[in-house]
Amino acid sequence: MKKIYLHLSAICVVMLLCAAAEVSQASPAVNEFRLANGMRVLHVERKNLPIVTMSILIKASPRNEPPERAGLAYLTAKLLADGTTTKKGPEISEAIEYLGASFSTSATADFTLLAYSSLKKDAEAGMAIVSDVLMNPVFAEEELARKKTMTKGMLRQREEDPQYVANKRFLKEVFGSPHPYGRPVEGEAATLDAVSRADIGDFYARFYRPDRAVITLVGDLSAAEARQLTERFFSAWKARSEAPVTTTPSGVPKTVAKQLIIDRNLTQASIVLGHEGISRSNPDYYAVQVMNYVLGSGGFASRLMQVVRDDMGLAYSIYSSFSANEEPGHFLVDVQTKNASAATVVAEVERQIRRMRAELIADSELNDAKAYLTGSFPRRLETSKKIAELVASADFFGLGTDYIRNYPSYINRITKEDVLRTARKYLDPVRLVLVIVGKESELTLPDAQPLK
Repeated sequence: MKKIYLHLSAICVVMLLCAAAEVSQASPAVNEFRLANGMRVLHVERKNLPIVTMSILIKASPRNEPPERAGLAYLTAKLLADGTTTKKGPEISEAIEYLGASFSTSATADFTLLAYSSLKKDAEAGMAIVSDVLMNPVFAEEELARKKTMTKGMLRQREEDPQYVANKRFLKEVFGSPHPYGRPVEGEAATLDAVSRADIGDFYARFYRPDRAVITLVGDLSAAEARQLTERFFSAWKARSEAPVTTTPSGVPKTVAKQLIIDRNLTQASIVLGHEGISRSNPDYYAVQVMNYVLGSGGFASRLMQVVRDDMGLAYSIYSSFSANEEPGHFLVDVQTKNASAATVVAEVERQIRRMRAELIADSELNDAKAYLTGSFPRRLETSKKIAELVASADFFGLGTDYIRNYPSYINRITKEDVLRTARKYLDPVRLVLVIVGKESELTLPDAQPLK
C-alpha cells in the first residue's frame, strides 16, 4: 500500500507541474489602454481562429438599485437591445442574425455584461450594432411592459422548482431582503411593477458611463486594430449625468442559526444549509477553494459525496460551494433526499463540517484538490469567449493582469495547515441556516420552524 500511495503522490506531483506549465504557456498577454472618455480596453490577440469576441462589463448591478425596485438593474440590461434611437428591437436581432453573430446582455449580482462574438470580417459591423445598443437605448414603454410580463412569468415558473425555492429562501435568511445578495437579480413581481420607464432612464444615466465600463477584446485583432475599432465606435460615448451615488451595503451581518421548513407535498426534500461566506478579494480565497474541494465541491472525490452518497446511499448528489462576490457572498451545502432521511443527512453534513475544523486533511486529499484545481484551470482558456470572461472578471475583482499565469502557484502553495485554518475561520456549524422544502409531516426536525 505504501508503494501505491507513493506512486499516486508522484503522479499528482507530475500533474501539478504539467498543469502549471500548460497555464503558463496558454496565459494570454493582456494589452491595456484607455479611451479619451475614460473607458478602459483590455485586448488579447489570439490568431488561432478568425473570430473576435467582445465583452463590455459595466459597474451597474442590483447593488445600485433600491430594494423596493429590485429588478431595476436586470430590466435595464435586458432592454438595451430592444430598441435604440436608430433601430427597433427586431431590426437589431435581424442584423445580428444576418452577421451570424451572437449578442447578449445580462445582469449579475455585481455587474452588467454585454457579450458579442462573430467572425473577424464582421467585427466592424458588429461593433457598430453593439455601440448603438450601449449608447442609444430608448427603453420604450411597450417594451418595458413586455419585459416585465416575461420576467414575472419566468419567476412564477421557477417557484415550481423546490430547489430554487429553498435557495431563494436561504439567501433571504442569510443576507436579508434589503441586501442585493439576498434577493433574485430579476426582482419580484411587486418590485418589478414598481419600476417605471423614468426609473430605468435615471439608472442608465447614473451608472452606464464610460468611466464605469471596461471592454475586453479577444481574438484575431492586432493591438492597432483593437485600438482603431474601439476608438471609432466607443469614444463618442459620454456620461449623461454627474458621478453616481451608489447604494452599496456596508457589509454582511453574521448569520444566526435557524431551521425553516417550507411545506410541500413532495417525496423528496430539497435541503440548503450554510451561512455567509467570503469576498473574491479575500486573501484566503485560494485556501478556501482547496478546503471546499475536499469538503464538497470535488464531486466523487469530496467527503460529502463519499459519505452521504456512496457510504450511506441517501442522496444521488450533494455539493458545497462558496459564492465569492465583490462583497462577502455565501457558503452552502445543497442536497436532495427522501423526507424521512432529511434529518440524518443534515446531521451528517454538520458532522463533516466539524471534521473539517477538527483535523488536518490527508496528503492525498490535498494533492487531489491541487491537481484538479490547477489541471482544470486551462479549460477556462480554451475559447476566446472563455478568455474574455476570465480576463474581464479578473479585472473587475482587481486580481491583476498576471492572475491567469499565477493561478497555479496560488493553489500549489496552499498547505494542510492553511486548509485547517480556513475551515476553522469560515465554516461554523453552530450558525448554520437550514432551509428544507419538503413534506412537513414526514420531516423529523423538532427545532425547525414551519413556513407557508
